[in-house]
Amino acid sequence: MGLLDGRTAVITGGAQGIGYAIAECLIAQGTRVVLGDLDLAATEDAAKRLGGAGTASAARCDVTAAADVDALLAHAVEVFGSLDVMVNNAGITRDATLRTMTEDQFDQVIDVHLKGTWNGTRKAAAIMREQKSGAIVNISSLSGKVGMVGQTNYSAAKAGIVGLTKAAAKEMAHHGVRVNAVQPGLIRSAMTEAMPAKAWEQKMSEIPMGRPGEVAEVASVVLFLASDLSSYMTGTVLEVTGGRFM
Repeated sequence: MGLLDGRTAVITGGAQGIGYAIAECLIAQGTRVVLGDLDLAATEDAAKRLGGAGTASAARCDVTAAADVDALLAHAVEVFGSLDVMVNNAGITRDATLRTMTEDQFDQVIDVHLKGTWNGTRKAAAIMREQKSGAIVNISSLSGKVGMVGQTNYSAAKAGIVGLTKAAAKEMAHHGVRVNAVQPGLIRSAMTEAMPAKAWEQKMSEIPMGRPGEVAEVASVVLFLASDLSSYMTGTVLEVTGGRFM
């Protein structure tokens, strides 16, 4: 028996990285998964690798467009019959210093992370409140707790996700819907491993556990929040950081 047997989860930004790892983890616990991402071909390929028909399905989704999010959730209900877990994971970076960041770079990051998470949360909540059950997990970041140089856009968006999560949790608690957030720190990925050596070493020096996290370690915390193991938790923010910036 899996922790999420027979349930359906939607994961935005699920074609790669942390989103894909979350999909793998949830499927291993009995979940049927719908991946939403911008590149439909890559998303369909990811769904096939996860098991294909009966296990994983794909849909193109721009999370900044409410109609796209509506279509993604409707796809999940149509294909698998329910919506039990929503993971708002889609994100981008447009790093630049405060002096050099353009208005467009700021707007893009706020739109994808903050508005995208708002769209996913409110649209999923509308379905879940009718069935009086559901778990929403929003992916924030350690950058939203402490602020990072070159990330006024990203840090603002990720901090906003925490506030959004807490407010939504209060609104939805009496409907049987839980809303929680995860704040990953330095997680090993193609993007982080492409950092200049000096930047990597600086970040590593800040981690008491002395190593970066793995995508599977973020995914297992999402599983916990999505499952009944966390049935008395809502409005919480769990840090997956190796102790960095406690």
